[in-house]
Amino acid sequence: MTQRRSYQIGTGLFILLGFVALAYLATQTTSLANFRQGASYVLNARFTNIGQLKLRAPVKLAGVRIGSVESIEVDPAKLDAQVRISIDNRYNNLPDDSAAAIFTSGLLGDQYVGIQPGGSPDMFKDGDEFILTQSSMQLEDLIGKFLVNGSPQKSADAPPATAPVADKPASEPTSTTPDPKH
Repeated sequence: MTQRRSYQIGTGLFILLGFVALAYLATQTTSLANFRQGASYVLNARFTNIGQLKLRAPVKLAGVRIGSVESIEVDPAKLDAQVRISIDNRYNNLPDDSAAAIFTSGLLGDQYVGIQPGGSPDMFKDGDEFILTQSSMQLEDLIGKFLVNGSPQKSADAPPATAPVADKPASEPTSTTPDPKH
């Protein structure tokens, strides 16, 4: 009977460990990890296409998380996406000519907002807007462009269509008389 009871305890611990592992993975993949609600300021960015960007998606500078996406709305006047970004106050020295772009973690990973710092001596203030933005690159669009255009490089062996023949000058007429040697 004690052997059966030890199997039950072992099975119960194994299942409990499985649930703990699933909870850990869920928090890591849904951007709940490193989520901190401290003092921050808000910046706005407009994108024509945000792809699969989600609320609480990371905002990164040089690969380091400095904030998160606070809200995503459609601007009815301009018909583009208005993204509000919450930046931690520790990073209040972002130049106001910095650019915001939407990137993908890995080939099929989650999307995040990447900030590329500018060189202006003036810094962003709460409520400012990014002037330079780059929308999300859609994998489907890239595949479609590749399939429509064929291979990305043209053959190096084929001469250009407008190039003159190298054997004869372009001004010399070609002869239609047979060669006496043949």
